[in-house]
Amino acid sequence: MRRKGEAMETGLERKFAGGGAEALRVSGAGVIEGYASLFDAPDQGGDGVARGAYAASLKRLTGEGRRVRMLWQHDPREPIGIWDEVREDARGLYVKGRLLEGVARAREAAALIAAGALDGLSIGYRTLRAGRDEKGRRLLQELELWEVSLVTFPMLSGARVAAKGEEPGRALREMAAALRAARRELAGAGPDTERR
Repeated sequence: MRRKGEAMETGLERKFAGGGAEALRVSGAGVIEGYASLFDAPDQGGDGVARGAYAASLKRLTGEGRRVRMLWQHDPREPIGIWDEVREDARGLYVKGRLLEGVARAREAAALIAAGALDGLSIGYRTLRAGRDEKGRRLLQELELWEVSLVTFPMLSGARVAAKGEEPGRALREMAAALRAARRELAGAGPDTERR
């Protein structure tokens, strides 16, 4: 879903991953790596991503000589680096790339990551095929991947727990609702809209 007043109407959905040093790491040379998506781990909106959901999209991008974009907070006006490696493995969508030191926002991002103030990754995508899992949750089966952003508030903040097979509890859902409300308020979007 799009946020009211978003600068550019892209029509892309968003899904977040994050959760500390395991999710996103940066080296002194501005190289960052982590998981932008975890398979079979429901996010706070109840959606999960099936293994293999990115395969066709990644193959198409490679065949066309295009790359997944690295953006700051999903803003298409703020590319901050280059993803050199984007691949699926048994755990999820792994990304590794470089923050461009000639870009002011990239230098800021590197400092925030190094300080532990920023640790989230989020994907921008279009759903090509989806179904329901055995619990009735939406399962994204084929996605067209457009971008992976560095973000402040990852929707899949409990990714490490969910990846171990634990179902997020009521307290996590309530915390997620509070974070979404705070994010909407900070963005000036009002209480009736939501971002993925």
